[in-house]
Amino acid sequence: MIDSNIEKIIDFTYDILIKVGFNPTFASYISAVGNLIVLMITAYFIFLLCIYTFNRLFNFIANKTKTTFDDLLISNKTAKYISHLVPLLLIYKAVPVILQKFTYWEGFFAKIIDIYIVILVLLIIRTIFNALRDHLKLMPRYSDKPIDSYIQVIMIVLWIFGVTAIILMLFNLKIEALIATFGAISAIVLLIFRDTILGFIASIQVSVNDMVRIGDWITMDKFGADGDVIEINLATVKVRNFDNTTSTIPTYSLISDSFKNWRGMFNSDGRRIKRHVLIKTSSIRFLHDDELAEFKEIELIANYIEHRQADIIKYNSSRAIDKKLLLNGRNLTNFGLFRKYISEYLVHHPGLNKDMLMMCRQLQSNEYGIPLEIYAFSNDKTWENYEFIMADIFDHIIASVNYFDLEIYELPTSKSFSTTPEKSDFKA
Repeated sequence: MIDSNIEKIIDFTYDILIKVGFNPTFASYISAVGNLIVLMITAYFIFLLCIYTFNRLFNFIANKTKTTFDDLLISNKTAKYISHLVPLLLIYKAVPVILQKFTYWEGFFAKIIDIYIVILVLLIIRTIFNALRDHLKLMPRYSDKPIDSYIQVIMIVLWIFGVTAIILMLFNLKIEALIATFGAISAIVLLIFRDTILGFIASIQVSVNDMVRIGDWITMDKFGADGDVIEINLATVKVRNFDNTTSTIPTYSLISDSFKNWRGMFNSDGRRIKRHVLIKTSSIRFLHDDELAEFKEIELIANYIEHRQADIIKYNSSRAIDKKLLLNGRNLTNFGLFRKYISEYLVHHPGLNKDMLMMCRQLQSNEYGIPLEIYAFSNDKTWENYEFIMADIFDHIIASVNYFDLEIYELPTSKSFSTTPEKSDFKA
């Protein structure tokens, strides 16, 4: 029906041009150009009508359904690209009839239309995949998966097929000849798409091995990355650092280089506290019995001193050890008593997980003194609360050192060498 109507319009236009005295050949050109202009104007108005119709249709369906997928199709402009199909179909059918007397131009326009159809189909598929990507990201099950990488790989494959089809149409080639040509330039293709291929392989390994998810906190010193993963695509991984900058890491670097993923810490029952203070070696000494009586006033270690002192007295008496010299036999030290006090303090601290490893240990001494390390796990893994718990513990440790006649090592300052008397030295 469409073809017959177009033929009638062409014949009518041609007859009018002949009657007014135009050369038949020239009249044919004018008739064809005029009909093409009319066709393009008609196709444009049909396109506007289709956009209006399809947008209303998509919005109607989106309002009637509970799923968000159709809403995402609208936001990704799928209806706009589908609207091109109807006028394009009209042009596809009409151009061969309008240009039937001009074989060359008919073939030329036919190739343009075929190429446009290929590109339009790819654009429609891309909008659908983009809507699918956004839909999957809204689902908790897929929110931390590298969906972008998979969509990009699929689109690269489709664009390769699309470009191949366009080349075949332009040069009237057979697929066998094109494949042979690609085989000859495969080395160049591999060189051009090296990062893409490496990124694709890395994306698969990252996903299969569950190395990184969107939302993970990772640290990678080589690229200055220390923050949360916000995007994983075919070529790069984007990290929003804690200073609100963004680091971009090549995807294949997650396999070839070392990085730290903090997800295991968040999935565990506690966040580790591992920090030490340095005790001056010269401040460590044995304790006299009269000093122990004073230390018994400290509630957390009162029972410990009672039992420990009884064991020591029993041991020294059974061996008739001469205690005139404090060095002889077994004795309590202020440092050992302090370690026991800190251990009891950790047990009673409400911010620590009692079901995980917890200890106050002495490390290898060095030129600065003896490190006293706290090794425990906080209940709260949130960064701000974790820092508060750790600071609270070490505030108490630093403040309680003086009660055990110990000193914390620190480098001397200018005041340490000053001969000017302090204000407290002056008498009122």
